[in-house]
Amino acid sequence: MPARLAEVHHAHEEEIEFHTLTNPVEFIGDEDGYLVAMRCIRMELGEPDESGRRRPVPIEGSEFETPVDTVIIAIGNASNKIIADTTPDLEVDARDRIIADLETGQTSKKGVFAGGDVVTGAATVILAMGAGKRAATAINEYLMGEG
Repeated sequence: MPARLAEVHHAHEEEIEFHTLTNPVEFIGDEDGYLVAMRCIRMELGEPDESGRRRPVPIEGSEFETPVDTVIIAIGNASNKIIADTTPDLEVDARDRIIADLETGQTSKKGVFAGGDVVTGAATVILAMGAGKRAATAINEYLMGEG
């Protein structure tokens, strides 16, 4: 788990459940297209490779479903170059991080807000959550003004 000890400690305090060595394999929607469940498979550590690292391998027959209504995929902390390549009117810096107002999340593209690692680079989930809350307020204000 690539996280700081303090982050893990705080997550436990927030009663976050950790399901280590568990990999999502499918998101399941209802007839209206709303997310209702996630199918996962349990993993185990395989034999060490040349570097000595034991990589996770699926445990056959261990798939299970868990009910969900929202899934946030949070992997990595670098921005994807495809953002800059496919959105020419969105300003990015030399590392392809989105340039956004740190108080509102507003980007150079009207109606587009950004925050977290894609703006600041690698940081804590707490900072990303704060950026999300500030952006939510700014988005609400933006939408109310547009209405």
